[in-house]
Amino acid sequence: MKAFVKYWLFLVCIQAPTAGLFAQNESATTYKTLEGVYYYGDTLPATPYMRERCRLDVYYPVGASSYATIVWFHGGGLRAGNKFIPERLKEQGVGVVAVNYRLHPQVTCPAYIEDAAAAVAWVFRHIAEYGGDPQRIFVSGHSAGGYLSSMVGLDKRWLGRHGIDANRIAGLIPFSGHTITHFTIRAERDIPGTLPLIDAYAPLYHIRQDAPPMLLITGDRELELLGRYEENAYFMRMMKVIKHPHTTLYELQGFNHGAMAEPAFPLLLNFVQARK
Repeated sequence: MKAFVKYWLFLVCIQAPTAGLFAQNESATTYKTLEGVYYYGDTLPATPYMRERCRLDVYYPVGASSYATIVWFHGGGLRAGNKFIPERLKEQGVGVVAVNYRLHPQVTCPAYIEDAAAAVAWVFRHIAEYGGDPQRIFVSGHSAGGYLSSMVGLDKRWLGRHGIDANRIAGLIPFSGHTITHFTIRAERDIPGTLPLIDAYAPLYHIRQDAPPMLLITGDRELELLGRYEENAYFMRMMKVIKHPHTTLYELQGFNHGAMAEPAFPLLLNFVQARK
């Protein structure tokens, strides 16, 4: 299903009601942030750069149980950026795990995806220790982070290396993520950014009927990065062709690539809330 969200209708009808969406008395809930957890643990030898970058923060409601958790990957073209807890996801009755991963040019593909999978695997193994429900883990991110969320959730080999079935993910919510092979990965092969590629490093390559529920969100097709809306529209169409039952696409009209993240958060929260 495709939805077009108009700017003022979105602000009036969607954005306002989300405060306190997940808990009846959020003002009485205390939240804590555990910072800088090395998510590879002792699973493989670590370089100094891995020790620096392969870390995550856990934001969670103290004393709560069985809450949903959103794993959040920052954007930056696989070249820049740092982990952060999105303000719009705070005090909503959910846990948030913000992830750093290694960046180009210090590493090349598939290190980015390997890190993303290791971080998601850490959440599956440990979120119950903080009260979260391992059956309610959602994976999201903006731009490059959206790309990573789709790759981890669709190409089952990455989580499979950690003994986790990607189908255990409760939902995938990429914000303006590539569905073709990421432009930085193409650049590593001297492929121009205007030349699309669909190979094993493209979410489109891994469409499957049994994938987790998906919510695709982009900015305005006329304001987005090159073809980002159209990539997602084609992805949505192909998921429909193979009869995936839960793929939805929203185009946030009036918002460009960078600005679309803020108004997308209420849609993410509604998606999580609907999957209790």
